[in-house]
Amino acid sequence: MIIPELPSYLASLGGEEYIGLIIALFTVTAGLSRPFSGKLTDRWGRIPVMVFGAVVSAIAALLYPLLCSVTGFLLIRFFHGMSTGFKPTGTSAYIADIVPVNRRGEAMGISGFSASLGMAFGPSIGPLIAENYSMDALFYISSVFAFMSIAILLGMKETSTESSSFKWSFLKIKKHEIIEPKVLAPALSLVLLVYSFGVVLTVTPDFSEHLGIENKGLFFTVFTVSSMLVRFLGGKASDKYGRVIVLIISSVLMVISMVLVGLANDQFIFLLGAFFFGLGVGIGSPTTMAWTIDLSEKRFRGRALATTYIALEVGIGSGAIMAGWLYSGDITRMPYVFGSAAILAFVALIYLIVHKIKVKGDLQV
Repeated sequence: MIIPELPSYLASLGGEEYIGLIIALFTVTAGLSRPFSGKLTDRWGRIPVMVFGAVVSAIAALLYPLLCSVTGFLLIRFFHGMSTGFKPTGTSAYIADIVPVNRRGEAMGISGFSASLGMAFGPSIGPLIAENYSMDALFYISSVFAFMSIAILLGMKETSTESSSFKWSFLKIKKHEIIEPKVLAPALSLVLLVYSFGVVLTVTPDFSEHLGIENKGLFFTVFTVSSMLVRFLGGKASDKYGRVIVLIISSVLMVISMVLVGLANDQFIFLLGAFFFGLGVGIGSPTTMAWTIDLSEKRFRGRALATTYIALEVGIGSGAIMAGWLYSGDITRMPYVFGSAAILAFVALIYLIVHKIKVKGDLQV
């Protein structure tokens, strides 16, 4: 809901030069909190970790109207990142606990479809709320949705058989608890692919405005709807044909989308790029999570998922920072901004092809 309006909101506070930090700070905190969320998911339980992430989101939304300065805004973005650092880790582990092995991809597709509903409607209605009411109203309404999520989570049953009451010792992270080596392959491919997501989140609102699109969330809506169309298909296909095959297709779609958006000089090409971007994300996201679960041990499932999510934050954060630096308020530099994303998606494609050749037999690769 709030992402499309954040660049102009930050500019109104006098911080236009910090546009790249809107997503970057968020992802830095999310990445830093992943080792903690991974360990807590394994030791404390899936539901407490999900609730904590939702609580952070609700509180952060309430803080935006109170800290109306560039410094205050950036501090809240840094704090807000913990919501993403915790909630998805617990959610993915919870889903992995309750679905059969041969339907993991499909289950992750269903989960992704649900998330996409929010990603589709949020960016569409957020700008309308801000325009017809105020930014404060937008922040408050987003907080209400977070509290609704908490209410649902509190009614769910814990699935971890090894969970225990919270202990402060759970927050002590040892070196070997930060990264799960068994899932480095999906994590590396994800870093390269989601760099483009950081780029999209950072500069498409301004690019939309330049192309005469009144609703700056339209790009997000198009790519989210297209991702919803293929999430079931992509997840089920990865169960049947293998994770890497599907991720190779995802990489090709990402390259195409970034080239189209980068070269767009009208709304049709711009939104066509959004459509291809959604297809790539839609089949790639559930497949990567399913691949991570395939390679992980159940007792370290939280750590494994946290590792892949760390890769997610690194990719998105670096994409946001580079996009902000390359863009620097000059709309003519968009081909370079999206060109960098296309190059990294192509590198991911090559890596996955090499991995496929090297490792035979694919459902588990």
